Amino acid sequence: MRWVIAAVFLAAALLTGVLVGPVDLGVLTVVQATFAHIVGLHSPLSGADDAILWQLRLPRVVLGALVGGTLAAAGAAYQGVFRNPLADPYLLGAAAGAGLGATLVVAFTSGSGDLLPPAAFIGASVAVVAAYVLGRSAGAAAGPAALVLAGVTVTSFFTAMQIFVQQQHVQTVQQIYSWLLGRLSTAGWHEVAIIAPYAAVSWVILLGHRRLLDVLAVGDDEAAALGVNVGRVRLLVVVAATIATAAAVAVSGLIAFVGIIVPHTIRLLVGGSYRLLLPLSVIVGAGFLVFADVIARTVMSPAELPIGVVTAFFGAPFFAVVLRTSRRTA
Repeated sequence: MRWVIAAVFLAAALLTGVLVGPVDLGVLTVVQATFAHIVGLHSPLSGADDAILWQLRLPRVVLGALVGGTLAAAGAAYQGVFRNPLADPYLLGAAAGAGLGATLVVAFTSGSGDLLPPAAFIGASVAVVAAYVLGRSAGAAAGPAALVLAGVTVTSFFTAMQIFVQQQHVQTVQQIYSWLLGRLSTAGWHEVAIIAPYAAVSWVILLGHRRLLDVLAVGDDEAAALGVNVGRVRLLVVVAATIATAAAVAVSGLIAFVGIIVPHTIRLLVGGSYRLLLPLSVIVGAGFLVFADVIARTVMSPAELPIGVVTAFFGAPFFAVVLRTSRRTA
């Protein structure tokens, strides 16, 4: 039953995302036209309406689903591997690294759209690698706490560098913050093609390790006694979640709280087993971000609200509730 509910939620989000807009396309016509494009048949829509569906709405909805599912799965994975319910996809400095990469592109290349996604991806990857190397330098005995502290250190350093660059190029501040607040407004099939392979690979790895994450929940020593290579599992999960997060950030900017809201909501409904938590996080996270994007582009229509503002509006109070609950159960 839980799988049916999750699938219906995602389907409703996708259909809503495609239908909402100033031009009414009709439910049945949208479904028929989408099917026609997939199988290579003639679309029932006129030229302009077909372009609105296939070139504007569908890629934006698909991108939102990919980003949402990726961030939710990464958040759940980080929470499992670090045994920290407040961990999120940006824990190891991915956000700060991506922000610095994007800032450098905007400041020194006049905000070239082609260079921004790879620069954000590289920045996020470099930051996480630096955090992992720094955390490992503390020794295996330090455990996952060392990686968390290393992530905080790297985040602070990269954020300081970003602020320094912004101060040297104050004319780019508005453009930088427009990207940092998250957006799907420029989404096209090109952005979908960028994130899709990374999302697919990361989902396969994370879902393949979901049972081992349940074992890690009992503690490193106990998991090792059961035959689990704790270091290998932790490295693979962190790498997969980080690559997915970096790809998501590269095409959508920084969208906060998805990796906290979705996994914790699922925990409340079905429990904390990663056997269910990870696949449901992918499905529900995809639907959640598509719905958030619908709100972002309609609440101030014809203007658009940054999608990061919408997720923060829901996420900030949710985070406070999680923090208070964690304190009571500690």
